Amino acid sequence: MNLLTITIFLPAAGLLALLFTKDCKQARWIGMLGALATFVLSTFVLFKSVNLDPGEYALTADVAWITLGKFDVHYRIGVDGLSGILIFLTGLLAVSAALASWSIEKGTRGYWAMFLLLHTGIIGTFASLDLFLFYVFWEVMLLPMYFLIGVWGGPRRIYAAIKFFLYTLFGSIFLLAGILVIYFAVTSDPAFAAKGYNAFSIPDLTAYAQQARGGGGILANYGANAALVANLVFWGMFVAFAVKVPVFPFHTWLPDAHVEAPTPISVILAGILLKLGGYGMLRINFPFFPGVMKDAAFWIGLLGVINIVYGALVAMAQTDFKKMVAYSSVSHMGFCLLGFAAMTPEGLNGAILQLFNHGTISGLLFLVVGVVYDRAHHRDLNRFGGLLWKMPAYGTIAMIAMFASLGLPALSGFWGEFLAFVGSYKTDYYEGAKLITLIATSGLVFTAAYYLRAIQRVFLGKLNPAYESFPDATRRERVAMIALLVPTIFLGIYPKPLIAVYQPAVDAIRLFVG
Repeated sequence: MNLLTITIFLPAAGLLALLFTKDCKQARWIGMLGALATFVLSTFVLFKSVNLDPGEYALTADVAWITLGKFDVHYRIGVDGLSGILIFLTGLLAVSAALASWSIEKGTRGYWAMFLLLHTGIIGTFASLDLFLFYVFWEVMLLPMYFLIGVWGGPRRIYAAIKFFLYTLFGSIFLLAGILVIYFAVTSDPAFAAKGYNAFSIPDLTAYAQQARGGGGILANYGANAALVANLVFWGMFVAFAVKVPVFPFHTWLPDAHVEAPTPISVILAGILLKLGGYGMLRINFPFFPGVMKDAAFWIGLLGVINIVYGALVAMAQTDFKKMVAYSSVSHMGFCLLGFAAMTPEGLNGAILQLFNHGTISGLLFLVVGVVYDRAHHRDLNRFGGLLWKMPAYGTIAMIAMFASLGLPALSGFWGEFLAFVGSYKTDYYEGAKLITLIATSGLVFTAAYYLRAIQRVFLGKLNPAYESFPDATRRERVAMIALLVPTIFLGIYPKPLIAVYQPAVDAIRLFVG
């Protein structure tokens, strides 16, 4: 069987195994083993995605699934460097989140079933090369995340789960509408049919879009209305992906979801679920409409700046430790938009590095919040103090994570931000890029301000007597955090291996869109 197929459905196989046990301890081990197996397989997938040519995919499979005349959907999967690193990130975060889930006692079997099903949806989305299959996996993720927040979350979990569901479903409607418009357009286009292309094949649709770079792009068959329809579909699909990123003003579901979600689910939500939006833009939205993308670049760059500055300012105003980290994710994902809009080698490299590195850093930060919350049972930054002296291992890891997130050189968070700025400043892809870049740099100052304030209030100063009895991070907590700390440090010192994996994908994106 295809290795990629096994990687996609192995977590779901663990879900089936849970049906045959009623023991909570066994359920935990099934979930943990499922996460470990996913990580091992994702590592093999990563190695298979190395040294590919631009536009080439490895581990491909193509099986007819639903054939009704022109409606020809395939189980079509494959990976390149971009999807390869994100599948690997999914496997890595699965292990850390599984370790953090060990103390879950409420509805243990149900929790692990939803946990594993969520990973099948995520990996399937990254691996899909068929638009309809992409949409199916995109929707599969929605249900388990809804239950993981709504059942195992905090006091306002129902509100947060419903808000997450409605926002994501709202975006999905635009995604489905865009897919249908594309399907009806290309199936009625004789030029498309003459080439033997499949109406749902992402590689076929991308290839065809390069031959019709006008205002209508892939929808050139709409004639005089092609440019208008293409703009509507482009921005509609952009909204679908923007909700996941999340992009202002579609971000308001994120802080509520993070605050109410249990710690391991916040790790997955920030670490990988947000990356699906950026991935969708790079894989589908931009290559399908290269002409529209060039016209839209200024607005995408502007949205990136708003995310960076607004997210940082709101994070600076928070006193809830977890909410501060949640808004920092809104800010840091803005660097991805800034790099996307530039469409330079530096900008795209910075954006993709940010996708991966923010995944490890944000996941680590939510683990940091979870460790102290399990002891103090609150997240008020003003009520801590001096924890570094009582919990030195935990405090050291936490401060490294914060320095990485604020972009300190020699830690991984630096490279994505730096390259995004360089690529954005030098681009001639759209007017006004230099001004947008200069405004975006102010976000670095605000980010440093709220992280340094958090370090001072939580870890430095005099130890709060109420926390004299706090134990340092346990072995399980340390392993979960160190698993994400290692790539944070290694890629900060030597990012070249990661860049080499996805560089052909960057070249392909620039060829498709530039």
